[in-house]
Amino acid sequence: MMNTSPTPPHSEVEPADERLPLGKLLLYGFQHVLVMAAAPITAAFLIGNTLELPDTMTVSLMSAIFLACGLAGILQSVGILGFGARLPFIQVPGGAPLAIFLTIAQATDLQTATGAVILTGAFYFLALPFFTRVLKFFPPIVVGTMLLLVAINLIRIFGGLITGQPDSPGFASMGSIALALVTIGSTVLFARCCTGMWQRISVMLGLLAGATVAFATGAMSFSGVVDGPLVAIPEPFPFGMPKFDIIASLPLLIFCVVSMTEATGQTLATAEIVERGGDHKAIVPRNIRADALGSLIGGCFGTSLIITSGENIGIIRATGVRSRYVTITAGAMLIFLALCAPLGRLAHAIPTAVVAGTAVIVFAIIGVMGINILRRVDFNRNGNMFTLATALAMGILPIVVPDFYSAFPKHLQIVLGNGLAMGTLTAVLVNILFHHLGAPRRDRQGNDTPSPLEASKGD
Repeated sequence: MMNTSPTPPHSEVEPADERLPLGKLLLYGFQHVLVMAAAPITAAFLIGNTLELPDTMTVSLMSAIFLACGLAGILQSVGILGFGARLPFIQVPGGAPLAIFLTIAQATDLQTATGAVILTGAFYFLALPFFTRVLKFFPPIVVGTMLLLVAINLIRIFGGLITGQPDSPGFASMGSIALALVTIGSTVLFARCCTGMWQRISVMLGLLAGATVAFATGAMSFSGVVDGPLVAIPEPFPFGMPKFDIIASLPLLIFCVVSMTEATGQTLATAEIVERGGDHKAIVPRNIRADALGSLIGGCFGTSLIITSGENIGIIRATGVRSRYVTITAGAMLIFLALCAPLGRLAHAIPTAVVAGTAVIVFAIIGVMGINILRRVDFNRNGNMFTLATALAMGILPIVVPDFYSAFPKHLQIVLGNGLAMGTLTAVLVNILFHHLGAPRRDRQGNDTPSPLEASKGD
């Protein structure tokens, strides 16, 4: 839709605010939904299987997660009263907070785990004023490192979904791996061979190609899609009224700081990709408030924290579609998906290997974005070299060796065993050590300019 009101000759609509035709909105929005569908589906069945919930409750929980993600995504993309970054964001149940949610539920009960999510959502608002004061400690070297670790961590998680559990009968089966590779290969071929709009939906076309192969080989069936009710109404507080236990909630409360750190990196990266004007760091609090409110909504429906998805960074970079109206459309689709039971069952019918294969290529693109940000940093400077080296060492260790900190106390493992948390925290601390203690001058790219003492000694 074109704006017919008079505008200054040099004024332009920013890419994030571009209103696309309805057909393209639906197509691009559906692509976002397909790519992020793995997270809600996996979260619902992980909770159901781990806690041995009835199948009906698991299906209802999946609808609730889709609803919470849809509402939070719309809030994030629209931006109302200081809530939402007004950027093309999609919200998902985070993997790390989901694991913590399950740990709390197993140690206590589901009502306490639900209460922990609600307490954490409220804690975001208390911690945010203090967190915004430290944004100056997140120069490009820290943000780039964070995105690189996000990619490595998520590729490991979704690679595990492709292979399955090591003790399962079908672990690393050729069929599952072949489906994932077909999906990845198809995505690359569509990106190479297609042009225009078709190239922009190469991620979705790759997923559909993988699903088609799965159906042709008998790995995917639609038999259960039409069975069951037509409408699914998510039930608030499905596990009963929440219990609020501060001690039991501590792991999630600690993680919310990590979540805010991750949201900072994603906001800065996305704002740059969509060429959003103004101070990008000023957008961060709006993002975090939307995450907080989304988590409160999720907690009321029995889910874990609902946080900003890393997938959308990769999708935006891969497709070049930067309009936030696309993610608003995707949010509306998620709400419709939550309420229309057959569509939810259809989403669940897509093999995990296909969805996870799509996620892997998208997450790898996030890593490329991190590398692109790191290209601006001068690694001939000692401080920058050691900041990245130590951050990667501390971040990758718990990712590739999951039991590295298994002998440490449980409450320390929450941070030490989280590669993203350790890598980001290390990058911030080492950056402070080199660039803020005894080295007062630092340029905007995070490159250290020598202090008088350092200049006199040389590198």
